[in-house]
Amino acid sequence: MSKSKITPEEALSFHLEPTPGKFEITATVPMTTQRDLSLAYSPGVAVPCEAIAEAPETAFDYTNKGNLVAVISNGTAVLGLGNLGALASKPVMEGKAVLFKRFADVNSIDIELDTEDADAFVDAVKLMGPTFGGINLEDIKAPECFIIEQRLKEEMNIPVFHDDQHGTAVICAAGLINALHLSSKKIEDVRIVVNGAGAAGIACIELLKSMGARHDNCILCDTKGVIHQGRKDGMNQWKSAHAAKTDARTLEEAMDGADVFLGVSVKGAVTQAMVASMADNPVIFAMANPDPEITPEEAHEVRVDAIVATGRSDYPNQVNNVLGFPYLFRGALDIHARAINDEMKIACAEALAALAREDVPDEVAMAYGRNLTFGRDYIIPTPFDPRLIHRIPPAVARAGMETGAARRPIIDMDAYELNLKSRMDPTASILRGIHTRAKANQARMIFAEGDDPRVLRAAVMYQRSGLGKALVVGREADVKEKLEVSGLADAVREIEVVNAANTSHLSTYKEFLYGRLQRKGHDRHDIHRLAARDRHVFAALMLAHGHGDGLVTGATRKSAHVMERINYVFDADAAHGAAGVTALLHKGRIVLISDTLVHEWPDQEDLANIAERSAAVARHLGLEPRVAFVSFSTFGYPVSERAEKMHLAPQVLEKRGVDFEFEGEMTVDVALNVKSQDAYPFQRLTGPANVLVVPARHSASISVKLMQEMAGATVIGPILSGVDKSIQICSSGSTVNDILNMAILSACKVG
Repeated sequence: MSKSKITPEEALSFHLEPTPGKFEITATVPMTTQRDLSLAYSPGVAVPCEAIAEAPETAFDYTNKGNLVAVISNGTAVLGLGNLGALASKPVMEGKAVLFKRFADVNSIDIELDTEDADAFVDAVKLMGPTFGGINLEDIKAPECFIIEQRLKEEMNIPVFHDDQHGTAVICAAGLINALHLSSKKIEDVRIVVNGAGAAGIACIELLKSMGARHDNCILCDTKGVIHQGRKDGMNQWKSAHAAKTDARTLEEAMDGADVFLGVSVKGAVTQAMVASMADNPVIFAMANPDPEITPEEAHEVRVDAIVATGRSDYPNQVNNVLGFPYLFRGALDIHARAINDEMKIACAEALAALAREDVPDEVAMAYGRNLTFGRDYIIPTPFDPRLIHRIPPAVARAGMETGAARRPIIDMDAYELNLKSRMDPTASILRGIHTRAKANQARMIFAEGDDPRVLRAAVMYQRSGLGKALVVGREADVKEKLEVSGLADAVREIEVVNAANTSHLSTYKEFLYGRLQRKGHDRHDIHRLAARDRHVFAALMLAHGHGDGLVTGATRKSAHVMERINYVFDADAAHGAAGVTALLHKGRIVLISDTLVHEWPDQEDLANIAERSAAVARHLGLEPRVAFVSFSTFGYPVSERAEKMHLAPQVLEKRGVDFEFEGEMTVDVALNVKSQDAYPFQRLTGPANVLVVPARHSASISVKLMQEMAGATVIGPILSGVDKSIQICSSGSTVNDILNMAILSACKVG
């Protein structure tokens, strides 16, 4: 599988557009009328203020404190970049904040403190305590990070968690539980070597000792060698606490006979000779970023029995902190915890380990493009496993309640788990799955409109994301100039520019096109103009002849014009059963609306065809289709000639014996709202519809654009279904990301 390449231009553009930064604040209450404002602010706000003054614990009821975490740094150890300062750390902290929201629905805000003085840092954070339900410290260099965290834990009554230390330790512990399980070894018996005595290394060794690892079986190393009893050089109180009674003085000597190696140090720190000297079934967690202490390939060359994990997503067994911190805080916040203690961290590690030993759901395997089963290459769950949200926080919460950390224990754990399941956005896993399938397919994607800078940028992103080969239809000089203006001058050597002048297939294309159009009023001059000068036709001819695997077009012309050109080459019209399906993503829901592209005024047979096409698209997206034929009439009332076909279409599907749920005709609220459906106990849908078949293309267009403009829904499509080859047509207002999404759909052959 190809690896992604992210360019500086792409990274800057991502942070700049559509608005600078990565998140915004939105109100959760109505703010439209004067009454709303009076309740939100003066005079209504005085009531909860007085209630909190009288009973401080009610702040969790009347404010956002109970679901708000601060991500705080001074920028002294930013990723692997070093001391960049507080301001330069802000993009990382914003990123951490959006990860909290994405993975555990925890609201988070970043705070960058412009000081390297530990006392000043502690004072600042302490003073902000009333605002937050928890504090996530990030990217603070050692040893100040130890001092800051310890003092804040002692002086604050909310969880304080330095993720660089404990996040890594928790995921590492989870992986180690399973690695030792596979090796038939016990933690109290194994010899463990940790290389790197900074924040993460010391946290790892401390957590493993609290889980049963023996002090003298754990050897901690730094750049000066083994931290042993009696060593004076380069020591501090945190290293001294882990000084072992050992004759080993170098990492090489410590590794001899060791069962476990944990690396949080630098690339290349471990040699193949060191790995060869380890005990049977060695466990190697080479977690240096971006490059591990030793690669899995290098380790397996000398030890086929090794279990290897790294910090990278392109190798099996990724030690990824996103498996820990969102769910630790979710569980801690939900019990209004005073702290995140060792027992809660261990509960998180054990729950992660247990999850990896279970059968993996199909949607996870689909998202990663491979089957995942517990074993040497799968000892840690994947970050996009949808079970994490309802399995890890309850384990953390239980441990917090059992150890007295909870202010407000959870009474009904089953109800809590159900609530957690409902918090997550299912659309994220759907999009992830499509992206992974596209990457596995490695489709040669034809981008028809190489004269448009948006299309060119999307083509470059497609190729650099490792999705496949980008074929751009355009003139070489024009493409080169536009890429240079976009800051992508080097990309011209990566993508392939195709046109009528440089192809050897033009005569073949023209003969094929003449065969299709000679009885439709086109002579050979017309055919030459279409094949040689119309990029939409030329691109379609490339696809028809297998000179590409998918096609993206439509960004520069109206869809009606593009469909006319596509139909010169393919049977992509209503008569041949083609249909356009648009996906709307909004507040965690995904609904498909059709037909948005092909049928102007479909009859009941057409509507049944559209329903079948839409159901196929839904299944491609990982949804079990529930189709509703929508109208202004519900099951015959009010009676209308215009609604009659929507009443007849389900009868057509009944006769066809299709294998998906369908019902109609009905209004949109009955289709989408389970409570509204209860008024019609005879209706056949088992839940809210996820496919809406509408009476005509104009109603489809109005619905989609209204949702987009008024509700801010994300629109993907229209997805062209029912054509022999994979063609996707963008709208003329598409962004670069929209065009890339359509290319990904085309690569997956959705439709």
